[in-house]
Amino acid sequence: MTHLWVRAEQRENEDRVGLTPEGTAKLIEAGIAVTVEDSQTRCIPTDRYANAGATIAAENTWPTAPADAIIFGLKELPDDGTPLAHKHIMFGHAYKGQPAGQILLQRFKVGGGTLYDLEYLVDEAGKRVAAFGYWAGYAGAAVALKCWIAQQKHQMTGPVNSYPSSNHLLAELQSDLVGTGTHRPTALIIGALGRVGTGAADLCTVMGVPTTRWDMAETNHGGPFPEVLAHDIFFNCILARPGTPIFVPAGTPHAARNLSVIGDIACDPDSDFSPIKVYDRTTTWGAPALRVHDAPPLDVTAIDNLPSMLPLESSEDYADQLLPSLLTLSDLSTGVWKRAKATFDAAMEH
Repeated sequence: MTHLWVRAEQRENEDRVGLTPEGTAKLIEAGIAVTVEDSQTRCIPTDRYANAGATIAAENTWPTAPADAIIFGLKELPDDGTPLAHKHIMFGHAYKGQPAGQILLQRFKVGGGTLYDLEYLVDEAGKRVAAFGYWAGYAGAAVALKCWIAQQKHQMTGPVNSYPSSNHLLAELQSDLVGTGTHRPTALIIGALGRVGTGAADLCTVMGVPTTRWDMAETNHGGPFPEVLAHDIFFNCILARPGTPIFVPAGTPHAARNLSVIGDIACDPDSDFSPIKVYDRTTTWGAPALRVHDAPPLDVTAIDNLPSMLPLESSEDYADQLLPSLLTLSDLSTGVWKRAKATFDAAMEH
């Protein structure tokens, strides 16, 4: 019998999960055994999974799971260098030359396990079957707006936190904006037609932020893009890949500009293909903005687990998208799983 083991997330500020209790019941009905680790932080209580029929395991016991169990989590594993012998479903961030990703692949090579990277679960047309993109865009726009508000007060953005719902986040933002009067920043979104860009645009619309929306048609000439500098906030919402134009060159901090906040929601700073050349590391919940120039200020926000700011809504959305693929786990030799395994195998050969 196919056995899916849902591990507790071990990263700080990560409360999301990729399977709901309702999805758990459907997997069990389809003949898939489900084990769910207990978690003190997961946005969905453990007892709901137990009521759905899952076996409950102690937190962080997945390394001792049966050899045939498929370990399912979202974010990275503890960076302890141990060999990985199981099949793992997770976001690996390992196929674009990222240093941490290369270490992860080596752990799979030593342990003999397999990575089914959630980012590379794609349909026959190459489109991802599930993504957190909308909520990454929504939360990323909120963080960038918080950064801009702090700048108006000649401050740096304070720590960010998770919210029970998007309504709670919006209420807080509205309150914060009161101190800036009626003035609103202007924003440019590149990648506006995708999930991430749509989320960013929706947040901006609710907050009354005038927004210019670009996609491939506006960027296929390859740059330069002076319009980026003409807006107060720039949102990068496209996945870095070979051939991606540079939107923010290294000299931007010293250029004449209105631009004061960059929300790199795609957040891939250590990729050679990153279109944002003014920073080289992600930011954190505790320090969400990185100041790359003082006068006039230019701050970059680049948190790589933004959807966890709205953990329940983003988890339910993502889990609904992913469930049809999880229901096919009994045959890993076909469909999305076969394609993900081929991507992993190709990466291991390099």
